[in-house]
Amino acid sequence: MSDENTSPVGDFAGLGLGAHLVQAVTELGYEAPTSIQAKAIPVLLEGQDVLGLAATGTGKTAAFTLPLLERISQLPARKAPRALIIVPTRELALQVARAVHTYGRSQGLRVLPIYGGAAYRPQLQGLTRGVDVVVATPGRAIDHLNRGSLRLDEVRCVVLDEADEMLDMGFQEDIEALFAATPEGRQTALFSATFPQRLQRVARNVLRDPVKIAVERTATAGDQPAVKQVACIVRRNDKPAALVRILDIEAPEAAIVFCRTREVVDDLAELLGARGLRVEALHGGFSQQQRERVMRRLRAGANDLLIATDVAARGIDIAHLTHVINFDLPQAPEQYVHRIGRTGRAGRSGMAISLVTRRERRLMGQICQHTGVDVQLRPVPRVEDLRRRQIKRLVDEVEATLSESELATWVAAAEGLLETHEANDVVAALLRMAHEQVAPDLDEPPDERSLDAGGNGFRNDPRKQRDPRRHAGNWAPLWVDIGGMSRVRPGDLVGAFAGEAGIAGNDVGAIHITERFSVVEVRQELVQMVIERMQGATIRGRRVQVRPYQPRR
Repeated sequence: MSDENTSPVGDFAGLGLGAHLVQAVTELGYEAPTSIQAKAIPVLLEGQDVLGLAATGTGKTAAFTLPLLERISQLPARKAPRALIIVPTRELALQVARAVHTYGRSQGLRVLPIYGGAAYRPQLQGLTRGVDVVVATPGRAIDHLNRGSLRLDEVRCVVLDEADEMLDMGFQEDIEALFAATPEGRQTALFSATFPQRLQRVARNVLRDPVKIAVERTATAGDQPAVKQVACIVRRNDKPAALVRILDIEAPEAAIVFCRTREVVDDLAELLGARGLRVEALHGGFSQQQRERVMRRLRAGANDLLIATDVAARGIDIAHLTHVINFDLPQAPEQYVHRIGRTGRAGRSGMAISLVTRRERRLMGQICQHTGVDVQLRPVPRVEDLRRRQIKRLVDEVEATLSESELATWVAAAEGLLETHEANDVVAALLRMAHEQVAPDLDEPPDERSLDAGGNGFRNDPRKQRDPRRHAGNWAPLWVDIGGMSRVRPGDLVGAFAGEAGIAGNDVGAIHITERFSVVEVRQELVQMVIERMQGATIRGRRVQVRPYQPRR
């Protein structure tokens, strides 16, 4: 196995790609190749096998798709695929297929993603019509191979992407079977963030005298900026309180919170949903249909916080993700690299925050040693920090209003106040009123000692169960045919109403859960819209019905 230490090339035109591909990446706004692209593309264009060791988010998709497309564009068209890209998850299959389609559009190259959890018929039709590049998850590819609908005897290029994750997911036998069905003279590229022993054995079996390309986590002109990494030392029982405080002060555009177990995912999703956050849960207990619905809402911006286990989050690519929070540290340093690689991609900045117990400090040290990055220690934000941040946001909004809005209507009222009060007092009073509207809970903060000395100091669920029939005003009760027998919790109901109906958490009022059904209050003006949008929704894996609540007389 040889090593490649070629210096990065300044632009894509110097890598040996055809003009059509250089134009495609230029039109997408990419000016300079990343390190992995600059090193891998020329080698793959020469037809050599490659072992690429690069973390998620370093641009490796373009590093293998661009030379692959260049090579197969010179081959005569066939119905059977000329290239096979094997990936661990449905989400990554779709992501890579989109990249292939975008780069190869001008050449008319055909790409088809095939993955589990989807209907066979569209995939069979695509394979029957003919395809140049197949992007597949191992299990579904084996299914098509056994059916005879997928032929690999004319494949010239095979790519194994995120190979370490595929082995972790138990796909080794499927991968070996797929390689056995391809010609011996094929070109193979294997990309992975880590290189454990069992992957080394696979590499020896499928690669022929490969060029090894290892990319360190340092930035070049085309690389992503380094993700800012910090850690907060907290007691285990205080982690939920610390997480809430961090989310309040960071106000992420979109974030993933990683947990170790399904139970913790469900509990946190319930807790944060009850606080009015637009939150989704995702773990191995979800069906493929539920998973797809969660991802659609996240990508559409309907929700901005995902609580997930590692298995569920593999292959997830959310373009606007700004924060990764490790509620539980991963057991392996390699998995930490995978997690934080979900943010700070494609030139964006990112933040990774880890909640670390004292017992986990040694593990955090091992992670730092593995990544070569000094993770900054910082205290959990205090109430004073949050108050200052919220006041700053409020002042920024006031300044924006002063510069952009027509204020003539309000001038007379302002002049009246200024006749009897000092200007500073008037502005301070208005700011206080506005601040109390957006942050009413700050007057009753959790006990600060909970984050420093180990107290609990955390309100478990501020959304009390009370009889909706006694709650008059602009609220209307809705009947939902799922209750305590299905282990439904207030957070499940809030999350479903917010996610499926697209309403805010504070548009949901009192919740009353009986054994067989639940009653959920929503604002009166939203009732009809909520009923319409909740048709076909699922809660706790069950399809539910929603209608106006009519108590028995």
